[in-house]
Amino acid sequence: MAHENFNDLAAFAIVAQERSFTRAAAKLGVSQSALSQTIRALEERIGLRLLTRTTRSVAPTEAGARLLQTVAPRFEEIQAQLAALSELREKPAGTVRITAGEHPATSILQPALKRFLPDHPDITVEIIVDYGLTDIVSEGYDAGVRMGEQVAKDMIAVPIGPEMRMAVVASPAYFKKHPIPLVPQDMTAHTCINMRLPTYGGLFPWGLEKDGREVKVRGEGQLVFNSLGLRLSSALDGLGVAYMPEDQVLPHIAEGRLIRVLEDWCPYFPGYHLYYPNRRHSSPALSLLVDTLRYRAP
Repeated sequence: MAHENFNDLAAFAIVAQERSFTRAAAKLGVSQSALSQTIRALEERIGLRLLTRTTRSVAPTEAGARLLQTVAPRFEEIQAQLAALSELREKPAGTVRITAGEHPATSILQPALKRFLPDHPDITVEIIVDYGLTDIVSEGYDAGVRMGEQVAKDMIAVPIGPEMRMAVVASPAYFKKHPIPLVPQDMTAHTCINMRLPTYGGLFPWGLEKDGREVKVRGEGQLVFNSLGLRLSSALDGLGVAYMPEDQVLPHIAEGRLIRVLEDWCPYFPGYHLYYPNRRHSSPALSLLVDTLRYRAP
């Protein structure tokens, strides 16, 4: 195909992956009408319809899906090779896009970037807080952060934090009005501050375990959040019992603002991992950031 048509193919690949002319146009920095004309010209040149358009969606036709399967990996490889050329520079440069939940973003990524970025002024790090199990390849991310057991086996996974533990907590004011729960079943009598995550659909179950026995607590309550900070502040305000990452509540427990219960039902589990596609060439900026984030046990 003629050299000048590569831009058309790249534009088609982005529209097909985004399944939206609006999002693709924003990513390419062009108008929707210009992008639509580019795709239409490509279809006329090939003699096949590549995209099915409706008022609500855009999807590849059979021919479009075959073309996308062929060209998308090539463009990925070209981008990776171009990024790898920055190794020839004195300093790595470029943008690293990461998707992560709120907890690892604030407890691990942000402190690490405070040390990392001043030494690497040519590197930009974009962090998108998202609780879904995002497909980082199709969504255009360089890396993601998940719990160790949630990482897909075809990804490279690097531990970036120690083992973790959850804590069940409430304020002293709350426990003045309610009995201390001694076993998970006692939580049915308590007001729970719940969490809803897109990966679970319903309310996030509290995973408790002791002596090999696992219990999923699904308590009732008046509050449901998808925010770590709001769950913590609500527990401090005495509005219920919360299930929180241990590191977020230990200072409050030490100062008497929260009381921990069911501690013997909260075991350790694998911590957060940074994961990214198993490509032959990662960008120097990503490689440098991975080395910075890699957890090294004290």
